[in-house]
Formats: sequence, C-alpha cells, structure tokens
Amino acid sequence: MLTYVLKTLWRHRARTLLTVTGAAVAMFVFCCVGSVQEGLERLTTGTDANRSLIVFQENRFCPTSSRLPEDYAQKIMKVDGVREVMPIQVWTNNCRASLDIVVFNGADPKQIQASRPLKLVAGSWSDFESRRDAAIVGRNVAQRRGIGVGDQFSIGEISVQVAGVFSSTVPSEENLIYTSLQFLQYTRGLDNAGLVTQHEVMLDETAQPDRVAAEIDQVLRAGSVATTTRRKGAFQASTLSDLVDLIGFAHWLGYACVGLVLSLVATTTVMSVQDRIKEYAVLQTIGVRPLRAMRLVLTESTILCLIGGASGTLLAVTALAVGGYSIGAEGATIAFRPSFGLLWSGLIVSLAVGVLAGMAPAIQAATVPIVRALRQE
Repeated sequence: MLTYVLKTLWRHRARTLLTVTGAAVAMFVFCCVGSVQEGLERLTTGTDANRSLIVFQENRFCPTSSRLPEDYAQKIMKVDGVREVMPIQVWTNNCRASLDIVVFNGADPKQIQASRPLKLVAGSWSDFESRRDAAIVGRNVAQRRGIGVGDQFSIGEISVQVAGVFSSTVPSEENLIYTSLQFLQYTRGLDNAGLVTQHEVMLDETAQPDRVAAEIDQVLRAGSVATTTRRKGAFQASTLSDLVDLIGFAHWLGYACVGLVLSLVATTTVMSVQDRIKEYAVLQTIGVRPLRAMRLVLTESTILCLIGGASGTLLAVTALAVGGYSIGAEGATIAFRPSFGLLWSGLIVSLAVGVLAGMAPAIQAATVPIVRALRQE
C-alpha cells in the first residue's frame, strides 16, 4: 500500500512539491507564533515572576521616567515577609516595541550573581566586579551585536567594557546587559545619583505577595515619591501590554495557518482522487475493499502533510535556536526560544491535519460507483 501511494505522489511531482511547500511555510509561521506565545508565558508566569515583587514609581511606564530614591530599599527590608531587596537602574535605547532593543540593568554585582540564574560562557565574575565600567552581556545580545569579551560597547550615553558573556535558563535574561549600579547612576548625562528605576523584592517562602505589596506601598506613601508594587509577572505583563494584545491577535494567525494547511492538503487530495476515480473503480473490481481504499487516500494526505509540516517545524525550530530573536518594549523583553513542546505540537498538528484533510476524499474514493466510474472518458 505504501509503495502504491509513493508512486502516486511521484507521478504528480509538481503538485506534490507545491503542496508540501505550502504546508511547510504555514507550519513555519505556526511554530514562530507559538514560540512568541511561549516566551510571553515564561516571562509572566514563571516561579520568579510570582515570588518576586517590583516596586516602581506610580503612574510611570518607561524606565527613564521612574526615579525612586535608592534608600527606599532600607524601608522595604523592614516589611514582614521581605527576604532581600535589590535596587536596579534600567536604561534602554528604545521604549517602543523593537526587535533590536538594548536593555541595561545596573545592580550590585554580588546580588546579580546570587539572584540571577546566569552562567558565564566567556569572561570572569572577578573582572566584572573589579571595574565600575565593566558589563556582562547576554548571549543573544552578544550574537546580534557581534561583541565579545574585551570589546568596548557603546550606545547612546553608555560605553562599557565587556567582561563576560552569559547564558541563562531564563531566556529573557539573555537579552540583557548587566552593569554595576553605580556605573548607571553616575554616568555623565544620565543624572541618576542616588536614584534607581525600581526595587526588586525577593520574598520569604511563607510570604503572601499581594499582602506584602500593599504594605510596601503603604510604608512608602510618606516618602518623596509614590510607588506601585506588583508581582514581577504582573508588572512585566503590564509593561508589555501593547505587545500582549498583538500576541493575542497572532494567536489567531496560528490557527489560520493550520486552516490553510488543512485547506491546501484537502484540495490537493480531492483533485488527486477525482483524477484517478476510474483507477479506484478498477481497484474495487479486483478485490480492494472500500476500507482499504480509504486507507490509501488517508495515507496519501497524511504523508503530504507530515513531510511539509515536519519540514516547516524543523526549519522554524532551527531558525529560532540559531537566530536568538526577541522583541521588547519599555525595558522588558520576550525571547523567542524553541522547545520540545513546540516541536511536538508542530508534528502532532501536522499529523492530525493530514488525517482530517483526507477524510472527505477518502470517503469519495471508497464509495465510488464502479460502473459509472468505468464509463467515464
């Protein structure tokens, strides 16, 4: 049966190639959309996103507009349930949505090493800690910008010496550049002495995040700058609110790609069956049962869809792994990283669509009237 199906596909090489190519392109887009959705979910629903708080200036959005006193950290530490506070100064070259956003996070090097899941793949922590203008660069940023250890990297008012390149188990971290807090505070032109963009609050295991957040805002209400404290995941989702809406729309684009593959493979299979309607009648006259004829057509549509879908899925996974793509806005980034879940979903969708697309033409081939089909010119 398989040999017969493969010979049938080979007889119509042009149609087979066009169908496989169309399915591959549609599944490539489907997997890319899925990667964006996975990146957003990782950013907003991870363990760190729910067990950490971000203290930001009230009614401010872009990092350049939030200016909190650094000494707020001492007051926050006195709140019950707070384990550690890390003041962070954020600088970005673009507050709008961008595929090539550069985000600097300035914090204490020892706190960065203790609180972030970073692993240096080049350079050393000692070089980073010993120089005030030193920076460690995320692997994706280093790849996009073509920079390595020992290079001088400059953008806008910022100029740093690259002391290391790091990877991380959290994909969005690989799109950041870390420097010391004092460097971003005292760089000429930034005018941030004694100020930070935000305070990141790490909580005890038994602390209730929402209660602690409300208490922090209440404690700081008497300060010089009012604050809004939220869970890290909620804060990042709010920061990327415009992109969240866009990604939600892209979700339907993924479904449209699946519908396109279904329509394409179904149309091709129907045309194939109609072209060979007399052939199926002959098969039935020599003893091929209707159920076997259905399996022939279903196998044909499934092979078409699996070859095209698997090709598009593998191409998308490879491109995402090599490219290190991301999109960001207002200092937060969403990393596009492939996963085994994405790979399996692409293959499973291809298989399911192949079977579904072949159902109607398979029934047509199995129920063809033998005499009428044999009389056709």
